[in-house]
Amino acid sequence: MKFRRLLVATTSTFAFAALALPASAEIVYLTSKRTLSVKSHRIDGNSIILQLRGGGEVTCDRSLIEKIVPDEVPYPEPEAEQSVGTSGAVTQRGFAPDLLRSTPYGEVIAAVSQAHGVDPMLVRAVIEVESNYRPKARSNKGAMGLMQLMPATARAYNVRNPYDPKANIAAGVKHLKSLIDRWGVELALAAYNAGEGAVRKFNGVPPYRETRKYVSKILSLAGM
Repeated sequence: MKFRRLLVATTSTFAFAALALPASAEIVYLTSKRTLSVKSHRIDGNSIILQLRGGGEVTCDRSLIEKIVPDEVPYPEPEAEQSVGTSGAVTQRGFAPDLLRSTPYGEVIAAVSQAHGVDPMLVRAVIEVESNYRPKARSNKGAMGLMQLMPATARAYNVRNPYDPKANIAAGVKHLKSLIDRWGVELALAAYNAGEGAVRKFNGVPPYRETRKYVSKILSLAGM
């Protein structure tokens, strides 16, 4: 039923846009009860591709979006916004903390995090600790990219190129969200670092110095 409602909402959006003056942007209503302002969108099978107003795209499952409607708020195009730089400025109003404006891939982090109902500052902290924003990072255990996806995780989320920043962040956030839903934030971070088996074994954060330091540092960076 949710899929059918999305089709109706999306179709009515197109009908409205055809009759009205061109909208400066669109408002995406997410099932997480948050909203996202984007430049435009297009549908690709069971996915919706959102074109970000600051540049770049984010792909979301249709099930994460309730409806998309025109946003009539005028936004300057975009000298003032582009002056922030190419590191990923966050231009959505009320969309992410100012700190993300100066963060590499900040807009992608914000958009993907919001789309999946994860705190973007938590994702930012995970990326900082995992790879220090290096998209080509690779660990001696085979973890890859910004969020250090293990090969099995990359396969599970159909990531063809784990060194592509947008694909890596999208899969990393989905994986982190699944862990948070299962364990809560603190144990999710422990599982992200040491594996769910270790969390189950110790019924909490494993007594590994690396994992405890990892969890503590990320929570501190994220302001939690």
